[in-house]
Amino acid sequence: MDGHSMSSQQSKIKSYERVPVAGKPAQTEGWALLEAAKRMAGAIVSGDPSEKQTKENMKHALRLNWRLWTIFQAELLDETCTVPDEIRINMLTLCQFVDKQTVKILVNPTPEIMVPLIDINRNIAAGLMHLPERDETPAEPAAEQQGQEGQARITLDTEA
Repeated sequence: MDGHSMSSQQSKIKSYERVPVAGKPAQTEGWALLEAAKRMAGAIVSGDPSEKQTKENMKHALRLNWRLWTIFQAELLDETCTVPDEIRINMLTLCQFVDKQTVKILVNPTPEIMVPLIDINRNIAAGLMHLPERDETPAEPAAEQQGQEGQARITLDTEA
């Protein structure tokens, strides 16, 4: 990774610093996803990706993320789950993807192959943490925050 990529990832970590809102499970789940994404991004920039300690940092962050997704999977499989079927099935499919990817990545973690898991966490968290009553932003500025493919993206600012 070049110096520019490192500072770019470092500049994204700070925006993850949030505290979950008590009594709002979706907010708490979103916070947990962002915290796991923050840890994965932090591990990526913790040193030279070829060094043993950096790889161990990445593995530790990956395992934390994997545990989180395992909790989601267990909740979604519970017979008392109230999540609508379509969303539940889509989330279970995503859980399966995260499981498979994590197993592959743990063999030889690199920043490039971790980024999709960070993006998944960020995007699911954005959906969970969206509060319609707070969404008073006009449509035009929201369009400016769209990614290149027209997908909404969370900006990660990691400067201390």
